[in-house]
Amino acid sequence: MPYISSQRGRPGMIMADGFQHYLRQAAALFGEAAEGDLGLRVERAIETISQALSRRLPLLICGNGGSAADAMHIAGELVGRFLLDRPALKVLALVADPAVLTAWSNDFSYESVFARQVEAHGEAGGVLLAISTSGNSPNVIAAVKAAQARQMTAIGLTGEGGGALAALCDLLLDVPSRETPRVQELHLCLYHYLCREVERRTAPAPSRAPA
Repeated sequence: MPYISSQRGRPGMIMADGFQHYLRQAAALFGEAAEGDLGLRVERAIETISQALSRRLPLLICGNGGSAADAMHIAGELVGRFLLDRPALKVLALVADPAVLTAWSNDFSYESVFARQVEAHGEAGGVLLAISTSGNSPNVIAAVKAAQARQMTAIGLTGEGGGALAALCDLLLDVPSRETPRVQELHLCLYHYLCREVERRTAPAPSRAPA
């Protein structure tokens, strides 16, 4: 069995196939995600989001913990740039303002902290992307209900089965795992594809030089 040295110079033993085994497990899950109708649901989500953004309606995104980081990642790609130079898109991560998060959570309730921001920024015809690995986060569920009250489309991005969000969302993107790290790995691939396609579909056609 091979040895590696620690940062302090003390030798430590690791399994030779530990990382390779981890990658093989991940590859098997990615292969499973490629089967079934998840791809069709992802395409519906891309079209729904693209249509809203093309009309300058908002895409709001929420989640907790790692899903909060994912929300900010998606917003960064779409407000900024994923691959194409194009105008900014109207995308807001509801986790990104510490003053709003802490003021509302401290004075009222963390459970309604995203719903309150949906009240502020939501518009009929817009979209809420609700991220929860379990599908059971109370503040994400409350945000979905607030979005639907404003005639927004609610898209859930969850682990397998979708938890409570399955019955609430207009469209569910549930990846085939209930293990949080695996769900997050699958989510990253899914939303990178979503960002690429939304950007491609909303970017203005390149102008042609006069003949």
